[in-house]
Amino acid sequence: MCLAIPAKVVSIEGSSALVKIEDVEYQASLLLLEDVSPGDFILLHAGFAIEKIDPEEAAETMRLLREIASHGPQ
Repeated sequence: MCLAIPAKVVSIEGSSALVKIEDVEYQASLLLLEDVSPGDFILLHAGFAIEKIDPEEAAETMRLLREIASHGPQ
């Protein structure tokens, strides 16, 4: 199963971005996307930004992931 997590772009240096998921920062490769700017939301998968998404979609996805996590393994 593959899972991409919404992340907010904090800063960009070359083809790499500092992104934030909740309160944790990660490095993300921007090699697969064009036209990404600080403040944008991306889907992060295996260290790569794979798609730009709007802030509402990012918030809803994080809400759903929190809800799933709160139920724990069955």
